[in-house]
Amino acid sequence: MKKLEIRGKFNTNTAQSTALDFVWIILGSILLLVGLLGCIVPGLPGPPIAWFSLPLLRLHSDSSVHPDSKVLLIYGVAVVVITVLDYYLPIWGTKRFGGTRAGKVGSIIGLVLGMFVPVFGPLTIIIGPFAGAVIGEIMAGQSEQTAFRSGIGSFLGFLGGTLIKFAVTILVIIKFVTLLI
Repeated sequence: MKKLEIRGKFNTNTAQSTALDFVWIILGSILLLVGLLGCIVPGLPGPPIAWFSLPLLRLHSDSSVHPDSKVLLIYGVAVVVITVLDYYLPIWGTKRFGGTRAGKVGSIIGLVLGMFVPVFGPLTIIIGPFAGAVIGEIMAGQSEQTAFRSGIGSFLGFLGGTLIKFAVTILVIIKFVTLLI
């Protein structure tokens, strides 16, 4: 049987292990793409999904492709911290910009409704926390100015969480690709 060689890392003795290696790489790539999508879609945990592509590489027949335990631990801790921060940042932003508990609750309700009632398509996910914070503040008797500031804080918190998730997911993608090169 002729040896199959692709860019050095996939040099194996059997066609079966090579085919299986491609399966692991394709599954890892799918996880990375879904993880990237999860950075902008609330409720879909993007960084954790992307992180699972790294341990999947440990199934590859070439041990030089395997991420070591230290890499998995460091990226895993970063992913957990970012995932927790992502849920907290819109609430923190609302509070930081003068919002009350009503604004924080409204922001959460707006986020959930934005995920499941996409009135304005994907923009609803962005508009939801803002509108929820504003409506929550107005219903609690706050001035329109306070309500608007609370909504801005919620939006900035959401945006910050999204950017941080995106950055960590890009780092996971880079690690995945560099392990394969």
